[in-house]
Amino acid sequence: MGGGATRLYSALTQTLSSSPLPLPPSHLDPLPPADINLDPRVSDPVELLRQCEEALRDRPPRFHRKFTHVSDGSSAPSSTIRVMQWNILAQALGEGLDSFVRCPLEALSWSHRKYLILEEILTYRPHILCLQEVDHYYDTLQPVLAGLGYSGNFCPKPWSPCLDVEGNNGPDGCALFFDQSRFEFLDSMNLRLSAMRIPTNQVAVVTMLRCRSTGRCFCIAVTHLKARSGWEWLRSAQGSDLLRHLQNLVQRQAGSQTGAPTSDIPLVICGDFNAVPSEEVYRRFTASPLGLDSAYKKLSQDGLTEPEYTTWKIRPTGECCTTLDYIWYTQDSLRVDAVLDMPTEEQIGPDRLPSFSYPSDHLSLVCDFNFKEKE
Repeated sequence: MGGGATRLYSALTQTLSSSPLPLPPSHLDPLPPADINLDPRVSDPVELLRQCEEALRDRPPRFHRKFTHVSDGSSAPSSTIRVMQWNILAQALGEGLDSFVRCPLEALSWSHRKYLILEEILTYRPHILCLQEVDHYYDTLQPVLAGLGYSGNFCPKPWSPCLDVEGNNGPDGCALFFDQSRFEFLDSMNLRLSAMRIPTNQVAVVTMLRCRSTGRCFCIAVTHLKARSGWEWLRSAQGSDLLRHLQNLVQRQAGSQTGAPTSDIPLVICGDFNAVPSEEVYRRFTASPLGLDSAYKKLSQDGLTEPEYTTWKIRPTGECCTTLDYIWYTQDSLRVDAVLDMPTEEQIGPDRLPSFSYPSDHLSLVCDFNFKEKE
């Protein structure tokens, strides 16, 4: 199994790196049979997909999720911007420290998980990809996604817990990728978040882009706040620090555009906040003068409630089913067109996440945005 997986991954990387291709409409998979012989000279994404699907015919079933389409006011005549937010589970943590007691060790191996991660990304083909717990940026994600036309930026944690795991692949951190054919790069910064002016171990990547089809600028950020109960005060302070940086960046960019108002530069903020909706950091984002709202509330009937869960796992301390992940956006200037629904409890299965069907204990969030018309 490992040898076949390695050959498929190597062939895929060679193929995608040799010539940028449009993203295939479906998936890759982590469990190709050992006798698969994928031709690295194939340049047709449809043919590449066909070969992958043939190789993966014995795979366990993946989650089939649907988009819920919503209406959120008028929008500019522009192209949809698809954003994916996902904590992909650091490899060193999954195998070493997180203790997923109901997940088979084989399902946690990188030779298995890397294909499931790529499958999820390629299935939904986001224009912007925001990831946490990335510890295979340089050897896997960056080269494969670069071949598909993405530009990426990575910010590792200063004291990553991955470094405490034997055989680790380096520190984990946050990564942000964007489709260069859709967006022009304007500015970017990597942040080490502070609490009461004291630097912490949590980071963020913030990037300013211009949409090539509309000429509109916007700011996209990805972060991962402090985990575990008892650290609510720290998450709140980190969130406030991120909001302050974002407001300063937006004001600076607006000032460089001949006095354009700050409200003309929308924000999208993705992250694993490690905070339930009742926490102070959530309330800080809701009440921010930046005019933010949470996109995944659109899945609820009243439009006011977050999903029941974005993570579902079983550890030695018990079962955890809760919402910790969010996509925030500037509601006055961005419109939510569609939101990817959550898999059901039946789909997830009794052993929860991660599993042979899904590579992380967190579910991906995917939203389609459009710019609203300027008044």
